Amino acid sequence: MSKYSMSEVGSRKKSSSVVRAAFFVFMLLVLYMPILILALYSFTDATNIGATPSFTLRNYHILFTSEDLRTMIIGTLSLAVGSSVIATILGTMGAIGAFYSKNRMRRAIASMNQIPVVNADVVTGFSVCVLLVVVLGINKETYIPLVIGHVVLSAPFVYLSVLPKLKQMDPSLYEAALDLGATPFRALRQVVLPQLMSGIVSGFGLAITLSLDDYFIATYTKPATFNTISTYVVNATKGSNTTIKTALWALSTVIFLIVLLIVIIGNLRTRRRELRREE
Repeated sequence: MSKYSMSEVGSRKKSSSVVRAAFFVFMLLVLYMPILILALYSFTDATNIGATPSFTLRNYHILFTSEDLRTMIIGTLSLAVGSSVIATILGTMGAIGAFYSKNRMRRAIASMNQIPVVNADVVTGFSVCVLLVVVLGINKETYIPLVIGHVVLSAPFVYLSVLPKLKQMDPSLYEAALDLGATPFRALRQVVLPQLMSGIVSGFGLAITLSLDDYFIATYTKPATFNTISTYVVNATKGSNTTIKTALWALSTVIFLIVLLIVIIGNLRTRRRELRREE
């Protein structure tokens, strides 16, 4: 009787693991199959998904030789890096300031930081446009509303990335540096910031991702002649130029491969650190 029960339990565990594995594979297919199909068609001459394709690198040739696409990509990357640098500085300073503030001030800063996080992007974009363009009269052609909009979008997420590292840090390190004669700025630069570097890098990467992904804030705040990847893709899908539309399939594939490579490298580096610690 006991042998039968044990075998029954083992078969149930095995069937349960099979179901979990099947569900995991199904979710991966749901998530990544559209991207894989798009990547497959980016190497063909098809103008619509589902058409009979023939292999060609024409889309990638257009992607890297078209002046319009190259200008759009460079502009998007410049905006993402520039706004992310500002957002990282402000988010890190805000997290450090909140951490070393009194409880009431810390709670107030945390509550204010949550507003852009939970707020809809369309509301944030429209609010930034009204405040800077309508109320303050800043011209969109200066790129100032666009940059500020992306900083407002990204800085709260940098704050959330840095704050856990501050909580993990020994608070006596900063005080010990002051007792040993370091100025507050030197103690911050040489003691506190190195402890937060992983959170700062994560926040910077997240800020770049948010900037590249944004559509609504850019729509409300960008100059008329400037396009980010998101706004360019939306406008291209509404048009009838199939050459540009299919070249954007290639762009999506390149972005996906770059992100995949970054994730793999990051996981390998994390794994190596864990192995070194175990040794």
